[in-house]
Amino acid sequence: MKLKYSLFLIIVLFSIRFNAQINLSEKATVSVVTCGPGSELYSTFGHSAFRVFDPVNKLDKIYNYGTFNFNAPNFYLNFAKGKLTYQLSTSRFGLFLQIYNYEKRWVKTQELNLDLAQVQATYNFLENNAKPSNKDYQYDFFYNNCSTKIEEVIKGILKDDVAFSNSHISSSKTHRDLIADYTKNQKWGKFGIDLALGSVIDKEATKDAYKFLPDYIFYAFENATITTTNGVKPLVKETKTVLYPKSNEILKPLSFITTPLFIIACFSLIILFISYKNFKNNSRSKWLDFLIFFITGIIGIAVLLLWFATDHTATYKNLNFLWAFAPNLIVAFYLLKSKLPKWIYYYNLGIIGLIVLMLLVWIFKIQVFNIALLSLIIAFIVRYLFLINYMKTKF
Repeated sequence: MKLKYSLFLIIVLFSIRFNAQINLSEKATVSVVTCGPGSELYSTFGHSAFRVFDPVNKLDKIYNYGTFNFNAPNFYLNFAKGKLTYQLSTSRFGLFLQIYNYEKRWVKTQELNLDLAQVQATYNFLENNAKPSNKDYQYDFFYNNCSTKIEEVIKGILKDDVAFSNSHISSSKTHRDLIADYTKNQKWGKFGIDLALGSVIDKEATKDAYKFLPDYIFYAFENATITTTNGVKPLVKETKTVLYPKSNEILKPLSFITTPLFIIACFSLIILFISYKNFKNNSRSKWLDFLIFFITGIIGIAVLLLWFATDHTATYKNLNFLWAFAPNLIVAFYLLKSKLPKWIYYYNLGIIGLIVLMLLVWIFKIQVFNIALLSLIIAFIVRYLFLINYMKTKF
């Protein structure tokens, strides 16, 4: 019994020591950690985190705003609905580096030019923010993520003492352009992004909006200043590359024959070939019409659900519904009939009109669509025109 009480007392004392607020030494530092892209789509944009290092107190800790709990109630449903709850988690810096070394991703640190009081204040804030009651936050890919949190935290702690400048950004890009910069070798991922995200990401991004990407947070800190008792100084005291894997090529480009551009072009050619044969033989491949209308209808419903039924800010005003028209899902079953209703003729005229509108939207860059869609859109127009002509002969 005494042994049990002794063990319990040791555990309690250890927990108190572990959770107690540490007074950092004068050698303590705070750094911004920036990580290179990974091979998976979710990691292709890189990552940002904080590091607090104090050799005297044997503290070397990472504060990571880019984690989430798969075991949270209704995780997948909430994820689909756009209710993305992310967390601030902590780990040892050594363990953090092991993971990025395994993934062959570079890691850079920017030690901040802070005095002891500012280092302590940053540490205290992060420790408090990492508590179970405080660690959750509502994630947004563009406006509230692991990267934007870095500047937000530093501004919140240092207030008017810190100044960020965007003078180093000379380009004028949209959010879609910025995504494209990082998905050059993720062709299918980029295709999916272009399909799911709406016209709201085709407006020119403000310079501050670039900072959803870790690289731009890195350069923002490189160009930031801090006001000290000795005048205005660079916010970053020292920049180091602490991990630079020998193999820096994370993801090789896809072979052209496996890209969306090639594969969708092949499907488009099949549609055009069958339409030509149908026209020559005055016949109609019902199964092809069913597939075209059924698949575009499914895509259209998904687009509208992402727009109206979720909290995702980037899926708003998605004009992909102009070519992927949701009612097509119902019309598909009518197209299985040998004798088509007369209204199908006018319906096809209508969806051709929608596609023409889509092309105008594309030309004027109200929304930029994935280039792989172009051949498919041409094939759809030809098929819809064939259906119109076919029905004329049956009137």
